[in-house]
This record gives sequence, structure tokens and C-alpha cells, in this order.
Amino acid sequence: MGGSGSGKTTVLRLIGGQLRPQKGTVNVDGQIVHTLKTRDLYLLRRKMGMLFQHGALFTDLTVYDNVAFPLREHTDLPEELIRDLVLMKLHAVGLRNAAKLKPGEISGGMARRVALARSIALDPQLIMYDEPFAGLDPISMGVTANLIRNLNDALGSTSILVSHDVKESFLIADYVYFLSQGKIVAHGTPQEMTVSTDPYVKQFVHAEADGPVPFHYPGKTLAEDLGLGGRP
Repeated sequence: MGGSGSGKTTVLRLIGGQLRPQKGTVNVDGQIVHTLKTRDLYLLRRKMGMLFQHGALFTDLTVYDNVAFPLREHTDLPEELIRDLVLMKLHAVGLRNAAKLKPGEISGGMARRVALARSIALDPQLIMYDEPFAGLDPISMGVTANLIRNLNDALGSTSILVSHDVKESFLIADYVYFLSQGKIVAHGTPQEMTVSTDPYVKQFVHAEADGPVPFHYPGKTLAEDLGLGGRP
């Protein structure tokens, strides 16, 4: 869950294909990520799934081949077994009969579901969702939210969801963190956050214009820009 922020408190360097922290560590499954060698890093990534904000499907591949891609890339499974697994994943998101279509032949909501099927193709232990509801209509948004919750339970995985959509996130999340300017400003269950009196949480949850998060970018007043002196 994120809010608006104008600064960054952590500087990252891009080295060897990943972001390495100048401070702190990222510990996944007992391993410090940025200390891993390339082979071990790829083995760890094999346990993860990622749903990108805009799907990031391969436009020249069919829906089927998009979902099959991680299976072909990371396993030595025979094509017959890959076919069964792909159809099962597509069935889980309601798109088994769209397997032969290209991403350009389906709606944006459907494309997001294909990307979701691809992210769970390897039955990952950890699934990360980057703004999964962005740009979706209300129906697609509700379907996607339910899919994320149901797939998480079915796979027994851990899911990390980054979103500005409070309602949908609160319906499916077990625990919520609010971030502002690179820091955790509040956390708790969706129920606790809904009734929180914390000014930041209250403003964000209830979409209030006035609060710790300013609407206007900081700087001179309108009166100053218009040369009105002390007048409002």
C-alpha cells in the first residue's frame, strides 16, 4: 500500500543484473539475495512469480506460449506435460479456450489474467504483484482480486501485493503496510487500518483531500505567483 512521496531514503546501485542495497539486506527463504552467485540467484528466482503492472506479455506469442515460457525456460519437462500444466493454469484464470489467441486479440483484463497464469506457472512459493488492479474496469478488478486470493490459498504461497486500491486490497489481504517517502508509517490488519485514527491512514483509506499528504506540490502560493502580495 503506497502513498505519495517526494523523496527517496535508500539509494540503489544496478550491478550484475539486480539492484544491490547500499544499506540493509533482503532475506528470502533464509538467503541474503544480493550475496548470491548467479546460479544460486536463478535457483531462488525459480521459486518466485511476478505479475508486472502492465502484464508484460510477449506480444508475438500466443496466450498458451506466454504461459508455457517459464516452464520451457526453467524446466526439462516434456512438451506433453507442459501442455497439461499450461491448460490447467489457464483454466484456473478462466482462459483455457483463449489459448491460441495473441495478447492483442483479448481485452486488457484478460491479458492481466494471462499474466497471472504465467506468474504461477511454476507453482512459486512467493508471488509478487505490482499494481495488479491498475487500469482495470470494476468487473475485471473484482475478478482479479478474487483470483489472487484463491490462487494464494490453493498454492499455499506467500503473496506481496503493491497497490493504491484500498477496497480491493483490504478484501484479500491478511496484513497491510502503508508506505510514505520510503518508510513504513503504519501497519496492521485491514480491519485495524479501517478504523485507525492515524492521520495518514485515515486520509488514505477514506480518500480525504486534507491531511499529512498534500495535494499541491510544495512551493510558492498561487497569490505569490500572481503577484498579489499578501492577499489570499
